[in-house]
Amino acid sequence: MISPVLPTYARAPVAFVRGQGARAYTEDGTEYLDFGAGVAVNSCGHAHPHLIAALTEQANKIWHTSNLYQMPGQEKLARRLIEKTFAETVFFCNSGAEANELAIKMARKHFAALGQPEKFHIITFEGAFHGRTLGTLAAGGQQKYLDGFGPKAPGFDQVPFGDRKALEAAIGPQTAALMIEPVQGEGGLRSVPPEELRYLRKLADEHGLLLIFDEIQCGVGRTGKLFAHEWTGVAPDIMAIAKGIGGGFPLGAVLATEKAANGMVAGTHGSTFGGNPLATAVGNAVLDVVLADGFLENVQKQALNLKQGLARLKDLHPTVIEDIRGQGLMMGIKTKVLNTDFVKAALGQHMLVIGAGDNVVRLLPPLIVNDADIAEALKKLEAACLALEKKDG
Repeated sequence: MISPVLPTYARAPVAFVRGQGARAYTEDGTEYLDFGAGVAVNSCGHAHPHLIAALTEQANKIWHTSNLYQMPGQEKLARRLIEKTFAETVFFCNSGAEANELAIKMARKHFAALGQPEKFHIITFEGAFHGRTLGTLAAGGQQKYLDGFGPKAPGFDQVPFGDRKALEAAIGPQTAALMIEPVQGEGGLRSVPPEELRYLRKLADEHGLLLIFDEIQCGVGRTGKLFAHEWTGVAPDIMAIAKGIGGGFPLGAVLATEKAANGMVAGTHGSTFGGNPLATAVGNAVLDVVLADGFLENVQKQALNLKQGLARLKDLHPTVIEDIRGQGLMMGIKTKVLNTDFVKAALGQHMLVIGAGDNVVRLLPPLIVNDADIAEALKKLEAACLALEKKDG
């Protein structure tokens, strides 16, 4: 008999009823160190007082009006994002997949508005994950997610990660844009080298293409800058964000230049819930936290602590850990054991981590972690390694 909740998840045998900072608690009060952050969503940790206050204050005013009317909180959040980024306009939605859908639509509409509707193909990269809608699944191109859902949506040309020759060969008269995650999340915590992102910007400019960055997982402070591409000195034309911007409340957005958004006029796109008063109240509160003096510098400090500790674990446990990868507080452990076994071993130490592609385990702690949290995490990860070695021994 099918379960009341559609059984599309392989859920861990644990449930959480409350959280505080970097910790989550079960009904009986058992504490877990949360280094998954709801898949990079809980950027400010659990029960952050500033987010609670913002949500509560707004909940006592008005929850939802729809985008048929002006929304001051949405306007405020858009202006703040524009002030801190390359963008000149913002559209709000509810999730990462929705953000990427609009990024794709915007790139296509840009050229259609210029009288070039044949330019609708978008080049993406192997190992990408852009969402679970039919369009974003086609953009990601991973067969395991496409199987059983009919023909792949047209208009996506995928090339190997880092293969410049293949990329240049894929560009043709039908090409509208290049789309890439500066740090792949689901694909295995692979960072795109800065010189490669600079090359993509140059290539897009030379061929008159748009450059789309998917910063849904790596954005909003996760790498120690507000957005990951800031480390490279280049900017996209369109960027999709979600996860961390809502701090746990469903919120996504597409940021774009005026030129890239030229075709998006009234009626071309919409969202019933997107950017409603509750969501943007929390989004503004998240920016208050992340943009506060010293916050991103502390993210960089804690990221270095974590990276150095993981390097030590790799040296001490070579039969379990093959490689350490990632950037900022978005680190990956490529394991020699099954990554699912490592996730279970960490759970046994009351620590939450998340699997990814290429047999990688993701560490995505809340951005508010401190020295003690990092030290505790490394201790639990070492205990997980020892448990796995004992099991294999």
